[in-house]
Amino acid sequence: KQILVLGLDGAGKTSVLHSLATNHVKRSVAPTEGFNAICINTEESQMEFLEIGGNESLRSYWKMYLPKVLLLVYVVDSADHARLPVAKQLLHQLIQNNSTLPVVVLANKQDLEGAYCITDIHDALALSDIGDKRKMFLIGTHVAEDGSEISSSMKDAKELIAQLVLETQ
Repeated sequence: KQILVLGLDGAGKTSVLHSLATNHVKRSVAPTEGFNAICINTEESQMEFLEIGGNESLRSYWKMYLPKVLLLVYVVDSADHARLPVAKQLLHQLIQNNSTLPVVVLANKQDLEGAYCITDIHDALALSDIGDKRKMFLIGTHVAEDGSEISSSMKDAKELIAQLVLETQ
């Protein structure tokens, strides 16, 4: 069973995944053309992440992988105000037919000037409309400078994801 990592192109999915896997920062500039799979081992479990690129040509594949996953990690760029409505629409379409799939929304790039805070992201994505039946979390993250250790928010996100995987297995 995999953890699916989705979000618009440029949201920072690959950088987030790399940070979770290595506990160190490596900003990825090249967009993911297709798929990116990463295995992360913790003391309790082995987690397999599958990232699917976020450009329009790849979004049609997103729904195909949803039924096979334990958890959806949805990454949004907190500073990309213009594309938040698109991110919202895609998220709602993805999960409308799966009322129990746990969702972790990472409001990424919190360190950028003009980034929306968590409450603004919550409202922009209309997360309160998604319903109370599913486990849903929203965490503000950022990937700091290359080579440095990951932020405490990234560590929190990693722990949360590991916990959710243990609960759903």
